[in-house]
Amino acid sequence: MPKTLESPKPPTADEIAELADRGEDISRFFARKGKMMPPIQRVNVDFAAGMLKELDDAARELNISRQAVIKSLLRQALDQQRMARKMR
Repeated sequence: MPKTLESPKPPTADEIAELADRGEDISRFFARKGKMMPPIQRVNVDFAAGMLKELDDAARELNISRQAVIKSLLRQALDQQRMARKMR
């Protein structure tokens, strides 16, 4: 059976990281279509036990982390607030 020509597999993230560690140019692996995200700033927030239980219940139901629930709910609240301000 004749061999088919296969396109070469793209390198894995680990392989690209190794190239970068060796000082090689890795720009060819990126399409430059993304945007730079600002650095994430860690914050501490205190929650009452009841609210933590609600967050944990929601996380379990959605099969995501507590942190993801908090971020999602906060994002929704901020979006609603911004929309309300635009309507004024």
